[in-house]
Amino acid sequence: MSASSAVDADLLERGGVRLVLDGPRATIVLERPDVLNAQTPSTWEALRHIGEKLGPDVRVVVVRGSGRAFSAGLDRRLFTGDHVDGEPGLMDILQRGPEGGAALIASFQEGFRWLRSPERVTVAAVRGHAIGAGFQLALACDFRVAAEDARFRMAETSLGLVPDLGGTLPLVRLVGYSRAAEICLSGRKVGATEALAMGLVNAVVPVDGLDAAVDDLVAAVTLPLPGATRETLALLAAAADGASEEEQLRAEREAQLRRLADLAALARS
Repeated sequence: MSASSAVDADLLERGGVRLVLDGPRATIVLERPDVLNAQTPSTWEALRHIGEKLGPDVRVVVVRGSGRAFSAGLDRRLFTGDHVDGEPGLMDILQRGPEGGAALIASFQEGFRWLRSPERVTVAAVRGHAIGAGFQLALACDFRVAAEDARFRMAETSLGLVPDLGGTLPLVRLVGYSRAAEICLSGRKVGATEALAMGLVNAVVPVDGLDAAVDDLVAAVTLPLPGATRETLALLAAAADGASEEEQLRAEREAQLRRLADLAALARS
């Protein structure tokens, strides 16, 4: 199907999100540079909608911010109770009761969760601030390419909250429990050089070289056949989730048999 015709343009505009399609590549741009691409629940709804509507022809998704920041996190007006048209504030979540509040947060999480699916490769192109929800959005991607001015910060605990958009699992996967706990509880900023040293990002490049570095990575990860990419990502995710050696070996055997069958079918066609 055509992703460009299926996506709800009004929803994307309300969420401050722009989608650019270029062959097998989709680029998601957070488009609120005047507030450093601060996010709202409509942003997460728009992200979820994109994940639902992208066709199988899209193999790579790049996520980036417009202007000088990736994303400064949640729109601060939602913390203070100031009115934001059509957006539930933090206290609105509580007023829905335990089940209703949990369901609403679950819907927010879906805007991030699909980016971790092995169905396609996802890349965060990060410059400037990646705070809170912005940090978690970068963590949802398979790869993070950071400009030299990138600054990561998990600010939720300093506000009396917890990271709840799916960021805790990939953070622990990347840097380990102790380092993740220190980053989250201190709320300190992690610069690009430190992020590279601890394995939080895949590469650090000059600000004016970010686009080229992302383009090179996209070109590299689209070289393998889609099935090989998908199966490999699924295997790596299972290993990161703590699969036993026997479970992992069995998964590798089963994945390889599927690949051989696909290759044989291609040879016959």
